Amino acid sequence: MLVQFMFKNVLSFKNETILDMTAINAYKEHEYNLITGKQKNNYLKVAAIYGANASGKSNLHLAMHLFQNIILESLENVSKKDDLAIKKYYQPYSFDQDKENSEFQIIIIVGDFEYKYGFEYNDKEIFSEWMYKKSFETNRTSTILERTIDTIKFGASIRSECESYGEQIPPDTLVLSFFNKLKLKTNIFREVFAGIMDILVEKPDFCENPRFILDFLPNTIDNDKHKLLEFLRAIDTGISDIYYRETENEIEMFTKHIGKDGNSYSLSLFNESEGTIKSIALFILARIAISNNASMFIDELNIKLHPLLLKFITDLFYREDSNAQLIYTTHDTTLLDKRFFRRDQIWFVQKDEYGYSELTALSDFRIRSDASFEKDYLAGVYGGIPLIREFELQAGE
Repeated sequence: MLVQFMFKNVLSFKNETILDMTAINAYKEHEYNLITGKQKNNYLKVAAIYGANASGKSNLHLAMHLFQNIILESLENVSKKDDLAIKKYYQPYSFDQDKENSEFQIIIIVGDFEYKYGFEYNDKEIFSEWMYKKSFETNRTSTILERTIDTIKFGASIRSECESYGEQIPPDTLVLSFFNKLKLKTNIFREVFAGIMDILVEKPDFCENPRFILDFLPNTIDNDKHKLLEFLRAIDTGISDIYYRETENEIEMFTKHIGKDGNSYSLSLFNESEGTIKSIALFILARIAISNNASMFIDELNIKLHPLLLKFITDLFYREDSNAQLIYTTHDTTLLDKRFFRRDQIWFVQKDEYGYSELTALSDFRIRSDASFEKDYLAGVYGGIPLIREFELQAGE
C-alpha cells in the first residue's frame, strides 16, 4: 500500500513535491473511502489530481514511472556501461543551467511493517540511498541501510549478511536493485522491491494496445466472467455475453448482443467502441489491483469515459473489501464534489511563470461548509486551471 511518494528536481517539479495518501483524521466524511490502518492511521483508497494542460500533472505520473524504472534497470549497469539507468532516467528540471541532483522517496506498507526508501542521484552516480523499517507492533524504526558517495552502512539486522558485498556495488547501481537479485536469508530487499513494483503505473493509451486485452482477458473470462458481465451490464454497453476462441496461431475475442428480433449476435470485441474497450481494460486492471491489494496510478483516466463511468470505476475501489488504491489525473470535474470525495482526496497541479509545477491538496485551503468544490475550482480559487487570454480567430479569405 502506498503511503507517500516524494520527488525533487524531476521534470517540471523543481522543488520537493509530496503526494500523501494518509487520511486526515479530523475529516469525518466518507469513511468508506478509507483503508483502516494500524496505530490509528487511515489511508486513502482513491486520490484525484486535477490540473490544466501543460501544468505538470502527467509529470507526476511520469515521475513514478521513472522511479520504478531506475530501480528495475539499475543492476543492468554492470553489463551495459554505455546505457546507465540513472543516465537514461535522469530528467531534472530543464530551465536551469545548473543541473542539480534529483531525489525520490517512497513510503509503503508491506505486511506489518512500514518501509521508507529513497535515493538521490545524477546522471553519473548514486549520491545517497536510504531504507528504514518501522514495526507496527513495537512502533520502533530501525535502519536497514544508509549510503553516501563513500560508504554503505547496513543496519544491525542485516549487517553480517550484507556487509561483505558492499564493495561490489558500483557507484551507479542501487543497493536495493543489487540485493534484490541475490539469494539472501533476509527477504527485506525483495519485499521492498516487490512493494514498489506492485504499483501499477499506466498511461492513458494502455487500453489501446490489443496485446493487453489478449494477454489478460481470457483469464478474466475463465475466472471472473460473472463480475465482468455484471460490470458491462451496469455501464450499459449492451453486451449480453463475452467469450474467446483460441486457435493455433491466435486468440479471437467476441461479444454478444441481443437484437430487436430477440436473437443473439456475435461481434468482434475490437469492433466495439473505444470507450467499451477501455472500460473492459480498466475492469481487468482494477480487478488485478483489488485482488492483490495493489496501488494503481493512471494518467488521464477520464479519456474516452463518460463521467458516470468514471464514477463507476472509482466506486469499484470503495465497494471492495480491499486495501487497493486508485490514483489518477483528470480534467473531468464531474466528481469534484463533496458528495463523492473527501477534502484530502483531491489534489491540484499548477505551473508558475517560470515553469515550476506545484502540487497542492484541497485540504491545504480553508473551505467553507457550503463550498462547491467544482465551482470554486473552475473559478480559480484552488489554481490548477488554464489562464485563458483573449484570442481572435479570423476567418480565412
